[in-house]
Amino acid sequence: MTDRQADAEETLRIREMTIDDFSEVFHIGEEVFTAEYSQSLYRTWDEYEITTLFNSDNELCLVAEAGGKILGFSLGTTVTKHNSPWKYGYLVWLGVRSNIQQGGVGSGLFKEIKRRMKEQGVRMIMIDTAADNEPAIRFFKKQGFGDIQEHVYMSLNLTRKTKKKHPKKS
Repeated sequence: MTDRQADAEETLRIREMTIDDFSEVFHIGEEVFTAEYSQSLYRTWDEYEITTLFNSDNELCLVAEAGGKILGFSLGTTVTKHNSPWKYGYLVWLGVRSNIQQGGVGSGLFKEIKRRMKEQGVRMIMIDTAADNEPAIRFFKKQGFGDIQEHVYMSLNLTRKTKKKHPKKS
């Protein structure tokens, strides 16, 4: 662990996000969730991700800060399925500044959002990530996630021009 990571961990404070945090959270998300990161994901990072989740589940929108600087964030929501006694938690985004990843910030954010979801009656937390995002998969396994399910997502690029096939003349 570097000195910077140790300092961040010692003074780390997890709190609910405020409107004043939106800009900083957005920029951290831009740093972490680049176009290359999410080019095939069905969710993309934009300012609406923050505002939508904040407006629906603000108590599950958290930031980690140390020394007055935001180091990371987590955005979550809960889902209750019709005719199901279970309430599910969905950790939609968890981002930590690139230069301090593996310093305990992500674990601190996850621990707090998990605690809050449990208080709200959540029985299972779900996350999703790209199948080749090995750092994220390792992180979530460390947090206790298992039962990895693979899903197939398909895309159709509508900006490509397709050649019309003309019938052969006889």
